[in-house]
Amino acid sequence: MEQTRILVVDDELVIRESLTGWLQRDGYHVENVPSGEKAIDLLKTKSFDLLLLDIQMDGISGMDVLKHVKEFYPDIDAIMITAYGSIPSAVQAMKYHAFDYLLKPFDPEELGVLIQKLVNHRAKIKENLFLKEDYEQRTRFESMIGQSRPMQEIFNLIEDIKDTETTVLITGETGTGKGLAAKAIHSNSRVSNGPFVSVNCGAIPIHIMESELFGHQKGAFTDAKETRKGRLELAGSGTLFLDEIGEISMRMQIDLLQILEDKIFYRVGGTQPITADFRVIAATNANLEQAIKNRTFREDLYYRLNVITFTMPTLRERKEDIPLLAKHFLMKTTQEINRGVERISRDAMDELMLYEWPGNVRELSNAIERAVVVCKTRTITPFDLPIVKGLENELKNKYFSLNDVEKHHISKILNENSWNISKSAAILGIDRSTLYNKIKLYDLKNDRDK
Repeated sequence: MEQTRILVVDDELVIRESLTGWLQRDGYHVENVPSGEKAIDLLKTKSFDLLLLDIQMDGISGMDVLKHVKEFYPDIDAIMITAYGSIPSAVQAMKYHAFDYLLKPFDPEELGVLIQKLVNHRAKIKENLFLKEDYEQRTRFESMIGQSRPMQEIFNLIEDIKDTETTVLITGETGTGKGLAAKAIHSNSRVSNGPFVSVNCGAIPIHIMESELFGHQKGAFTDAKETRKGRLELAGSGTLFLDEIGEISMRMQIDLLQILEDKIFYRVGGTQPITADFRVIAATNANLEQAIKNRTFREDLYYRLNVITFTMPTLRERKEDIPLLAKHFLMKTTQEINRGVERISRDAMDELMLYEWPGNVRELSNAIERAVVVCKTRTITPFDLPIVKGLENELKNKYFSLNDVEKHHISKILNENSWNISKSAAILGIDRSTLYNKIKLYDLKNDRDK
């Protein structure tokens, strides 16, 4: 489990060092600063879960630091430390959403109990948010996510056909979510209580496909040592999902067509007819009409499958869904591998939006998972992403304004140098004042501040 990161802010050296020592012995990652000004500066480059803030300090007070944190870093919690005479200030701090406050002097054990309470509280909130999102998605469309018009059209179609058992053909590029769409159709249909049996027609060797689909009787062939049900029989009164239907052999196409027409089939070596009372959903990334012209797919089977058909949109066609999808995958991955990554920076999200995603939603999911694994802070930056960087790649085949190029380059140099203004200005060949003007002009932000 990731260490809870704590920043102690107190202008009294003895208290600062004592708190740091106590908390480090309890297994927390702790840093300390002597003033509100230094705390605000440190937060620009480092991420923390909790601030221990002395209310009464020279310069910027603990209250002012709290206000700043809640405005710019709302995910950071704060426990206020106060003397007896400033209790009203502590109460006021609670109105600015401080987690709690402690009166000086206090028992280290009391502080430990309070911090553990906070850690448990944060974990519970995160878990509940994830469970809520997961439940809402799964109960409607099997984790299909999207607010774009193309996805809303898909959702509407699924709703329209939920009371039918008509055969459905789903087309689309690899990674667009054809399998999720098939599960969503099943879950929202009248046969939702029945099984959902998936068959990847491209992954099963031709010589065992017949046995896999139809099952076999004991003794039907050399290795048939016992009677075995096939995928068709296992589908029962549910849904049979034939993924990558374009890869099925011509021989199996004939058999499948016969089943769809007669509604019966036989196990290999069997003589007893079995009723095919399942619904069929097929999917493919191939151009079946071209396959018909090439004589690799039967025209009569195509028209038998093509009763209701729709195409899953590519991620390029629904880029407005990328932020929603990315946040979903972020939360899902952090829960699965227990990492403390909490957000995606603005620049990183810009890179996600610029990229063309040839692998579609599946590639986006993998990119976020990889970023969570390699990320060293609580925030994913462009440098954590495995994709080709947006403008650096896009410039090869698209036109951008000089301002766009300059903004991207300056942002890149600043973040690569941890926003060291002097060093970045020297690399860019400009003076510090010019760089400050450029930062203001393009509204550039430190990735760790986003």
